[in-house]
Amino acid sequence: MTLYIKANSKGMSRGFVKEGDQEETPLVTPRAHLPAGVTNFVTPNGLEELNEEQSVLIEERKALSEQSKENNRVQINYITAKLSLLEQRINTARVVDLANQPQDEVHFGATITLFKKEEDCECTYQIVGVDEVNIAQDKISFLSPLAKALLTKKVGDEIVLQTPKGKRIMKILTIAYQ
Repeated sequence: MTLYIKANSKGMSRGFVKEGDQEETPLVTPRAHLPAGVTNFVTPNGLEELNEEQSVLIEERKALSEQSKENNRVQINYITAKLSLLEQRINTARVVDLANQPQDEVHFGATITLFKKEEDCECTYQIVGVDEVNIAQDKISFLSPLAKALLTKKVGDEIVLQTPKGKRIMKILTIAYQ
C-alpha cells in the first residue's frame, strides 16, 4: 500500500491512499462514557455480561474468518475494533462484591425502592457500572445524578433531585444487594 501525505489549505496534513489500495475503515460506536480517572466499577453480573459479549464477538469473528477472510475483511476489522474497546473495559473492571457493601446504606450495586412523591408511585433502581446501564431493566449508572444523590443514604431518607421538570422529592423505602 502506498501512503501519500497532502497538506490542506490550513497547513494540516492528511493521509490518503491510492484508489486501488483503499480499505474501508470501520466506525465503531464508543462504549458508554467513563470519565478519565474514574474507576470502572462493575457488579459480578456486569463482568459476566462483558465476558459473554467478548465470547460472542470472538465467535462471530472466527466464523467470518472461516467463511472467507478476504470477503469478510471489513466485518472482521469492525469486530476486532469492538473487541479492543471491550477488552479495555474488561481489563480495567473492578468488581464490587455486593455482600461486602454496607447493607443499610446505598452504595454501588444497591437495588433501591423509592417512593416518588410527585408521581405518587414506587420505583426500583439498581446502581451499576457504565457498561451495565439498562433503563428497561431499571439499571442506572453510578455516575448518574440520581445515583449520586442516593449514595450513603439509608431507608427512610429523602432526597431532592433537581430535574428539567423541577425538583423531585423521593423517599428511600428499601435497600437490597442481590
